[in-house]
Order: sequence, then structure tokens, then C-alpha cells
Amino acid sequence: MIGDGEPVFIIAEAGVNHNGELAKALELVDIARDAGADAVKFQLYRADEQVSRAAPTAQYQRDHTRETQMLEMARSYDLPWEAHRDIKRHCDSVGITYLASCFDTKAVDFFLELRGAGIKVGSGEITNYPLLAYMSATGKPILLSTGMSTLDDVAGAVAHIRASGPSELALFQCTSNYPTDPGDANVRALQTLKHEFNMPVGYSDHTRSNTAAIAAVALGASIIEKHFTLDRSLPGPDHHMSLSPDELRAYVADIRTTERALGNGIKAPCEQELATMLVARRSLVSTKLIPAGDTLTDENVTLKRPATGIDPRLWPTVRGRKVKAEIQPDIPIMWDDLVE
Repeated sequence: MIGDGEPVFIIAEAGVNHNGELAKALELVDIARDAGADAVKFQLYRADEQVSRAAPTAQYQRDHTRETQMLEMARSYDLPWEAHRDIKRHCDSVGITYLASCFDTKAVDFFLELRGAGIKVGSGEITNYPLLAYMSATGKPILLSTGMSTLDDVAGAVAHIRASGPSELALFQCTSNYPTDPGDANVRALQTLKHEFNMPVGYSDHTRSNTAAIAAVALGASIIEKHFTLDRSLPGPDHHMSLSPDELRAYVADIRTTERALGNGIKAPCEQELATMLVARRSLVSTKLIPAGDTLTDENVTLKRPATGIDPRLWPTVRGRKVKAEIQPDIPIMWDDLVE
């Protein structure tokens, strides 16, 4: 279950950080599982269908692959689809959910063969209405990233998905810059998406720290997605902005701690506060010896710790009452001390 009242669903984004090697992909699955992630996500695409020869690489891709043409880069980091059967089987065997970003209809068909749990849609596909319609018709849950998008862009995609099939849908706030400067994360957009579309929202985190994800969880994100790698020094477009295995473990732990810290929203003392309450709050305390039959006054009563005596808020109703027996100085005054 994903949504309000449920634990945050954490997706460890392997992407193409397997560098086209099945052994690395399987190792990434194990790392994600050991870190406590709920799902591990890969990519299913056909380079020649997705990218034309005219497409250049983005600057961050050139910086870390030295490729200038996106088609050549996509081909070099692809993993044969049949290898995903082994990846899915391994995910099932170790107990982690397999997800994939699908970039064309044949990828969607293959994903259905694998019986994957949900289809991730990268931000670049938000205007690819034929693909969105095809995905929605499958009935599989759709996780739609909204990087580079206006609210109108998102509304158009949502309307098209809803008109095309029964798929459940979640929207991800995302900034498509790798890495993302925290000042560009705009995590508050999560609340806008949730308010406008009334559906679960997530955060696809491309920053280099855990802070944005913690803020996203605090603002109501039901899903968090983060890239991770075996080793940031490996060649490839995404390794440099991905978490190391140890960092992924800490990232998941920080999210779980944030969830616990948010609590249930009911303003009431927790069980562990009750003992502190007795020590920290005050009650009615005698300032001097009060003989039996004397009246409680401002001269013989003060407010001191601990809170084992009568609540100080009740002093107006207790003032003027008589005591049954002698009360020694500096002693909390109890209800049993008072004459009925």
C-alpha cells in the first residue's frame, strides 16, 4: 500500500548503473535490499527507438562519459532485456520489488511479461501521450516524474492517463538536473501536486544530500526515489550523483527516522513524557507549617515542583479550603489533605 498513513515507499534507482553487466545489476539488487529499500528500479528501452542521431548528450553526460551523441551513449550502457528476467527472479528471491522505467510500448509489453509491480515514467516522457495511454491501458500502477514541467504539463498528462485506462497514478516532484542544487529542489511543489490532483505524491531526489528527501517526507511524500551505485568512480552518466552502498543505507535510515519523528499529529504527551511531567511541572506546596484546621492562603501556599500535589491551575478553587491535619513546610498538598 502506498499513500497517506502508509510507510514511505523507497525506490533505489539502479538505472543504468550496471554499465550493461548482469553481474553488476544483480549486485545492485542485493545492495538495495540490504539497505532496506522497498524496490529497486532499472530501465527498459530501445536506444534506436528512443533517441535520434541528432540528439546530443546533456552536459553532465558528456562530463562523465565523454560521449557527445546520446544514441551512442544509450547503446553502450544498455542491458539486454533478457537479462531482466534474471534480475526479476533475483528480486523475487531476495524479497525486493522490481520496477522499471519503460520508454516505449515494447518495453511496456516486456515489463508485463516480467510481472513487474509498477511502471515508472521518466520526466522526458510527460508529453509522450501515446506512450502514457498505452501504459494506462495495462492497468498497472504508474509513477510519473514531472521534472522540467509546468502544472499545465502535468495536468495534460494526468488527464490523458485517466482517460486511457484504470491505472492508479502517483506524481513525483523532480528537478531534472544532475546533481540538483538544493535551492532548485522545490520540494514544496509536492504539496501543490497533491492539492491539485488528489493522489499520492513522491520525490525523485537528484540532490547530493539527504536533506531534500527528509523535507519531502515531512511535507507528505509517500514515495522517495534515489540513484545509487556500486562505486561512484565507475564510468557512466549517473554514477557521480548516486549514493554509495553505505550512503544508501544511511539514506533509508534517515527517511525511516523522519517518519517516526512525524508521529500521528495528535497533540498529547507520549508515554515517555509522563514521568518527566511529574518532575518538571509544579503543584501546590506549603510554604510553612500549616496547623490542622487552618485555611489555605497565598501566604502559606506556593507553586513548586514536583507535580505530585494538586494541579496549580486549580488554586482558585482550592484557596480558602481547610486542612484536615498538620502539613509540614515545603510539602506538596494533596486532595486528601483537605476537609470535605
